[in-house]
Amino acid sequence: MAAVLRWLLVAGLAVACTGGSRPSPADRERLARYVLDAPPADVGQRLDADFDGKVVLLGCRVVPGRVVAPGQKVRLTLFWQVIAPVGKGYGLFTHVLDGTGARLQNLDNVGPLRQWKGRRQVLGPWAWEPGKTYVDEQEFAVPLGPTSTRLQVVGGIWKGAERLPIRRGRQDREGRALIADLTTEDSAELPPSTRVPVLRVERLEHGLFPRIDGRLDEPVWAGAASTGPFRNVATGAPNHRDDLGGTARVLWDDHALYVGVTITDRNLEGGFPASAVDPHLWTRDAAELMIDPDGDGDGRDYYEIQVGPQNLVFDSLFDEYNAPRGGPRGPFGHQDWSSRVESAVTVLGTLDWGRDRDEGYVIEARLPWAVFDRARRVPPAPGDEWRMNFYAMQHDDGVAWSPILGQGNFHKASRFGRVLFVERGQVAPPGSSPIPAGSSPAAPPSAAAAAPIPAPIQSR
Repeated sequence: MAAVLRWLLVAGLAVACTGGSRPSPADRERLARYVLDAPPADVGQRLDADFDGKVVLLGCRVVPGRVVAPGQKVRLTLFWQVIAPVGKGYGLFTHVLDGTGARLQNLDNVGPLRQWKGRRQVLGPWAWEPGKTYVDEQEFAVPLGPTSTRLQVVGGIWKGAERLPIRRGRQDREGRALIADLTTEDSAELPPSTRVPVLRVERLEHGLFPRIDGRLDEPVWAGAASTGPFRNVATGAPNHRDDLGGTARVLWDDHALYVGVTITDRNLEGGFPASAVDPHLWTRDAAELMIDPDGDGDGRDYYEIQVGPQNLVFDSLFDEYNAPRGGPRGPFGHQDWSSRVESAVTVLGTLDWGRDRDEGYVIEARLPWAVFDRARRVPPAPGDEWRMNFYAMQHDDGVAWSPILGQGNFHKASRFGRVLFVERGQVAPPGSSPIPAGSSPAAPPSAAAAAPIPAPIQSR
């Protein structure tokens, strides 16, 4: 009898100490469909956030999409792949933040795996098995408020005051994984001039790509997605300047991003030494391209590439909005970064000769995907969205594809347009932004592009 009592006491203590260290058979059966032996082929937007070598957040699907309306329901599906046991007491957390980083909603207990049972989530990381992938579904309503704002979804794995550190993947300053960036827009309430434009760019057919010669006269350019005429950068109104204007066209394949820019400019200025490295092209004439490959518009980890009529290049990488910056004369960003751009320019006029009336210039450029070392993935997959802006510059002023509207300078990433990479013939996905007039398909070639083209300045 004493031996039996001792056995019962030990068993009772074991149960008490573990608190039931595994989900009940009923809970396991009910949640079995959320536990996979291998990750699915489609995990949505790839994240690959590594939590201390124990769990990898592979990706997140967002339905209906990244542009949502106030009051709309948003479904998140997160895919967690388990590498090693996480440890007792760990749970999942998800927070919805506004554009300032303030928390709007806490979703820690939202979703089948996160139902609170006792003092923990019913099938949280504490119970996860190595080798399995857990499908974590959550839903929330977009807060009612301003007609246009930015939301961010962040999350991670926590226990008390601890969080599993993120060894790889995007994270914020508080060590939370950056899961999704959303923009709320009530398009009916926004005038067309203030909407952030969208450009759907189809992948080139295999083996078709432009010859970089500064001409834009090949068939692939005729069918390329076009921004339409650049607009007043401050107001978003149509550009009525007769001395400066521009349009841009965009193509892509698995190897590179291709950009063709046609700029009207009545008095072309170069004036930099032919051997100049990163000259300040914007102080005279240049086409400027800003690229935020994360597509979140948060002003972090973005690139600037400028090409002037001399076919000189300024290119740089920025950690944050206008930073780093060495002062009024620079350096501006990480100027040691190289875009490895292959470019060619056709000048329609005479450089640095103010006695005639110039037409402008045409830039054709190829940017290899490999240079975008801070992108989530390169090349982008169909359905990925990057943020970009195009400017025609003249004397540190210019016109833009997506106007800044006085919200900052030309580095304001939240005002960059959206570039959606799609397969040829792919229909726009549910929830995607409407395509504004003039954005796609391509606008007719401008008079400058159609004019007789002299010999181009060859690429570097």
